[in-house]
Amino acid sequence: MRARTLRAALATLAVVALAACASPAPSRTARPSPAPATATLRTPDRSITVLDAADPVARAVAASRTLFVSSPGVVVAPAGNAAALVRAAAESGRLRVPLLLVPTADGPALGAVRAEIGRLEARWIAPVGPIRASALTGARRLDAARVPPPRAGSGRPVLALVEDATADAAGAATARAAGATIVDLADGDCDLTRSPKAVAALAAQRDAPVVLLGAGFAGAPSPEWTVAADRSGFELAGGGQRPLPGHRFVALYGVPGVPALGALGDQGIDASIRRVKALAARYAPLSDEPVVPTLEIIATVAAGAAGSDGDWSNELDPDSLQPWVDAARRAGVEVILDLQPGRADFPSQAKRYAGLLERPNVGLALDPEWRLGPHEVPLKQIGSVSAVEVNRTSAWLADLVSARGLPPKLFVLHQFRRSMLRDRDHIVQRSELTTVIHVDGQGGQPDKQATWRAVHGGAPTGLGWGWKNFLHKDHPTLTPQQTMRDVRPTPDLITYQ
Repeated sequence: MRARTLRAALATLAVVALAACASPAPSRTARPSPAPATATLRTPDRSITVLDAADPVARAVAASRTLFVSSPGVVVAPAGNAAALVRAAAESGRLRVPLLLVPTADGPALGAVRAEIGRLEARWIAPVGPIRASALTGARRLDAARVPPPRAGSGRPVLALVEDATADAAGAATARAAGATIVDLADGDCDLTRSPKAVAALAAQRDAPVVLLGAGFAGAPSPEWTVAADRSGFELAGGGQRPLPGHRFVALYGVPGVPALGALGDQGIDASIRRVKALAARYAPLSDEPVVPTLEIIATVAAGAAGSDGDWSNELDPDSLQPWVDAARRAGVEVILDLQPGRADFPSQAKRYAGLLERPNVGLALDPEWRLGPHEVPLKQIGSVSAVEVNRTSAWLADLVSARGLPPKLFVLHQFRRSMLRDRDHIVQRSELTTVIHVDGQGGQPDKQATWRAVHGGAPTGLGWGWKNFLHKDHPTLTPQQTMRDVRPTPDLITYQ
């Protein structure tokens, strides 16, 4: 009996020993992967959030803070290491966690990264690339490849417009990990009204919160205005909303129904649109920029008599111009309303046409030749205007553009003598407008070219330039080929009167 009990005990020990031999002892260096966990996403507090810090390390932290409430872990990469950033961005997307950059030296930037890891309550850090062992402490380090993908978080869709996704690879990766739609502006231009990609994305997602990522947004036009303008979906021929640079305008000039005042008056609405589109088509193969057909309509016409209001200017009824504006919009044609105020002032006349100027395809032109003093009359004196009055007009128009979320407008100043725009250096160029000096010389080509050069002299930088071809007063009238070849610099706006 005792022998059978001993044999049973030995058999049991043998089984235990065999089991022990079959199962290796736990490794002292192995780090089991964490259980899958889900990050908690954040919907940005504002409809538009601008992340424009000068340092990419700070922008990466800001992107994480904007889009994540918490995260089980973070991917980190050394700042400035392009190869590591590419790999880290891929891991950030796979794991759906933020990507933070580690600066090369200790200091406030590194402190901000550590603080963000703490705020996220991250339990692990997955470094990609060479990271100093002492740089980040307090969270467990893991090989990113050993971390299983977590469950997908959920949140409201966000649209992230990135100045340059290469320069902001970390911030863009964090936004992508949060499920945001990324639009890489790529060219580094943070004026959203210039970007067809931005217009398309914002028009398609009119209700999504917007994140603007890039140092260049610090100096960009108002994001509230440019986002609203892009969301209108309006674009010029060739794409984008900003008139210049990037487009060339070819226009018919005049008063509807009055042939003596310009080519636009030779025919009705539909025929004028067909004529200017055919004219623009002649310029298209000569231009390195898309050509936009345009109608410049004289809305207030300098008069030969004082009239009932005593201002020596006849104001067309805005309702009579509405069909022109509507037909032009449907045809992809721009409109410029030209003011010849007589003894009135430009701001008061411009406000008469506020309803038309609220249309996205309508700009404004001021013609100082016809801005007269209290004892002057048209055709006996050549008028002029001060920078103060021009600036009052442009400020009103810019405020209208901003308040209504309109695309940038052409703001044209006619000039053929330096004296017409007094103190021109003090004219303010506003981001909501594109200011163009339009040189209106006429006659023989040598004289016209001399006027062109004289008006250019001492001009402020940043202006666009317009040239006028008179069909009956130039000797000769330049062809499109001659206009593009002989007029230097090449005009941005070419009108026919």
